[in-house]
Amino acid sequence: MTKLMRILLVLVFVGLGVVFLYPTVTWYFFTDQEMKTLANGTLNEIRLWAEDEASSTAEEIRKLSQDTEAVSAPLPDEFGFLKDAAKENYRLANEEVPRDWTLGAVLNGFRDFDEVSSAIEDYYRQSILDLKEMKGQILALGLDLSGGLSVVLEPDFTALEEASTEVLSAEDRSAALESALEVINNRIDTFGVTEPQIRRQLDDSILIDIPGEADPERINSFLMGRGSLGFHIVDDAGTEAIRSYAASGGKIVDGRPADEGILAEGLVALGYYTKDSYGIDQFNGWIAVPETPGLDGSHIREANPETDPNTLQPVVTFRLDAEGATIFQRLTSENTQKYMAVVLDKKIKANALITETIPGGSVRVTGFNYQEANDLAIVLRTGSLPVQLNIRSLQSVGASLGKDTIQIGLKAMLIGFALVFIFMVVWYKGAGLIADIALALNLFLLAALLSSFNFTLTMTSIAGLILTVGMSVDANVIIFERIKEELRLGKSRAAAVEMGFKKAFWTIVDAQVTTLIAALFLSQLGKGPVQGFAVTLAWGIGCSLFTALFVSRIIFDIGTEGFKKKTLSIAWGIK
Repeated sequence: MTKLMRILLVLVFVGLGVVFLYPTVTWYFFTDQEMKTLANGTLNEIRLWAEDEASSTAEEIRKLSQDTEAVSAPLPDEFGFLKDAAKENYRLANEEVPRDWTLGAVLNGFRDFDEVSSAIEDYYRQSILDLKEMKGQILALGLDLSGGLSVVLEPDFTALEEASTEVLSAEDRSAALESALEVINNRIDTFGVTEPQIRRQLDDSILIDIPGEADPERINSFLMGRGSLGFHIVDDAGTEAIRSYAASGGKIVDGRPADEGILAEGLVALGYYTKDSYGIDQFNGWIAVPETPGLDGSHIREANPETDPNTLQPVVTFRLDAEGATIFQRLTSENTQKYMAVVLDKKIKANALITETIPGGSVRVTGFNYQEANDLAIVLRTGSLPVQLNIRSLQSVGASLGKDTIQIGLKAMLIGFALVFIFMVVWYKGAGLIADIALALNLFLLAALLSSFNFTLTMTSIAGLILTVGMSVDANVIIFERIKEELRLGKSRAAAVEMGFKKAFWTIVDAQVTTLIAALFLSQLGKGPVQGFAVTLAWGIGCSLFTALFVSRIIFDIGTEGFKKKTLSIAWGIK
């Protein structure tokens, strides 16, 4: 690889680091607390806020539109977001886009004021939803540094007792609860939340402490029902009957009408739900389906979100096992021109017309957004909950270490870093400055990598970070001492650097790889703080190798070939 290509490679990594760190920097330094609180709220809370803000802004614009001077004046900055929607409307109407954007020019880009109000609500809604999505890409802080969300789950054994037709023994309840604990552990691990605390309490409730700012939506994703998903053929006659019954004021309880004779035996009424613009389930009427699905979720091996190339809408592809593929092919061939309902936890999420036989074991359905599809895939992989878990309480908790302890720890870390940087410059002079640049880049790349994985940073993770710094400095020290040996033999700058890196290479690699092996084992076998420490250390080793052996060498070569330097500032008394 040429030197130019190596420089370009480093620049590419730095660019990617900036992209990965952008959400973290934006969230912690450029997002006010009110917006963070909204992003951590439920989707219903976001909708209420967006509707309220949109109503207030629309009323303000309405008043300005009645003022002749305000209409002809330049568009105020706080309403600048309306220009994009107005431009698109002008283009769709094949009209000339105004050069000067006044309030009147913007309003003329909409058919009526209702369309203006809708565009305003779209802006406020998307701004918070984008922020909520960005929060899933930041370097989060753990329970010990910033607190998090504490949830108490209460088991409901009613369904299990109904299924077994007898009261469960204490042993059966305990076994079901232990299985539920294992499923919750697996789901939380798979969702990427690091270092949670999950404990079974004396009253058989489950206490979960999850690091990060409180977001109830995260808990809902962990507890996505019992993972029951099935494909049902819609009963048209039953659907017409149950909708007529509901329209006349009839009550439907647990899928059955309160009055007899409305639905045939073996049918159940389920609600059909679609997502609104906020991602909230909206009820769209009752549909009658058989209680027993034509194909149940046990045959689903994975669920992947995709995009329909024609409509650009999200679709989910379910992949079935061999038996499921055979069942589904027979089910679709026998029910052509009928509707099939996809039922998730007693909610119909999709209702599509079967137009032809579907072979191959691959099923594409709409009705799920990307996030819901990913969550569903995790639920299917980790298995269903053996017992229903209900949220008893949900509250924010403060940092477990305390503010003073955190400040002292961070202060000690910063002082340690500063001393290392100063020592390298004092002891190794110009070469020490190169080591400091490589070390800073090492920390930058490591933070970017952890941020891209939405990693949770705790004090133990910071310990792994500090150890990484020590190992990175150690690698540079080994290289510099080898270079000094070569210089003492009378070799030129270029030859000394070449031989110094060559002789130090395997020593550094051996030391780092053995530590990496230990870190990988810890990350797989350890839990909680141990796993966080191991993950930080493992990624840190990779960054250290790259910066010490690759970046430092490039900087030396630039000095030798780019600036034509003949001497090397690497130690007192050596030129």
